[in-house]
Amino acid sequence: MGKVNWWLWTKMLVAGGGVVWGGPALVRYLQPTDEELFQRYNPELQKRSLERRYEREKEFDDFVVKLKEQAKSDKPIWILQAEEEKANTTNSARQQKLTESLKLAEEVKARREAMRREAGLPVESGKERK
Repeated sequence: MGKVNWWLWTKMLVAGGGVVWGGPALVRYLQPTDEELFQRYNPELQKRSLERRYEREKEFDDFVVKLKEQAKSDKPIWILQAEEEKANTTNSARQQKLTESLKLAEEVKARREAMRREAGLPVESGKERK
């Protein structure tokens, strides 16, 4: 083996240390804190941000609680989340269809009553004929 070039190794260690420690230190020095960013907002955005803060914190807490519950299962989390999302989508779709059908039924009833009034016929009082 040849002679070890200690000067080369020293330069490389110093340069590597500069990159490994200096880069993140520079980013940390230049990156503004949350408070500094908040102070740069215009007053309207500050007000909106403060109003929604509790709501965002609650959503995050709920997310973490669900994540902890899902982590207790044997199934992978992404599968559990997909199943839950599918169930929520199905339930909300059913609820939306039900709401739409109720609105449609009310509109049909209102049209029927309007047509009966125009024709001079008595309007039904909500009782169904047998």
